[in-house]
Amino acid sequence: MALYSTENKAQLSNSQIALRVALGLIVLAITVLLILNRDKVQALQQYGYIGIFLFSVLSNATIIFPLPGVVFTTAMGAVFNPLWVALAAGAGAAIGELSGYLAGVSGQIFLQNTEREQKVQAWMQKNGAWTILVLAFVPNPLFDIAGIVAGSMKVPLWKFLLLSSVGKIGKMLAFSYLGAGIYSVTR
Repeated sequence: MALYSTENKAQLSNSQIALRVALGLIVLAITVLLILNRDKVQALQQYGYIGIFLFSVLSNATIIFPLPGVVFTTAMGAVFNPLWVALAAGAGAAIGELSGYLAGVSGQIFLQNTEREQKVQAWMQKNGAWTILVLAFVPNPLFDIAGIVAGSMKVPLWKFLLLSSVGKIGKMLAFSYLGAGIYSVTR
């Protein structure tokens, strides 16, 4: 089974083009709103695991300009059970990454054909699902590009979410336990 399906972009209907443009504009608007209201987003920590989940969704919903989700997860690992922090933050992060995926589905609007984007696309074509999993696990700015590329390459949504969740939860486990460890040493 292929990681993605191909589509003849020259045969898009007007409604498909309109949908893609609308998705792109929605993603851009969400990114701007989250950046402008980042202080309000950080206030979600008072709601425990649900707040951690929501903060993680919102901090990962921005494209290219991430809010400090990993720093937040590390801090919350010192306050709450690090396992549950990682699960909440990782699941939220994967859902938040749908903004990049939807930007990719909306078309090539956000892709500028940079060297980084070309590398990520080549990795995905060569290594398939492993690229999404590894980039979700490793703290790096390339995952936004990976989400956009995955959407544009028509990676099935369920596959993107599954791989993103596994990678993001793994990453958040490391950071939440780091926070718990730092807290236990400083007590």
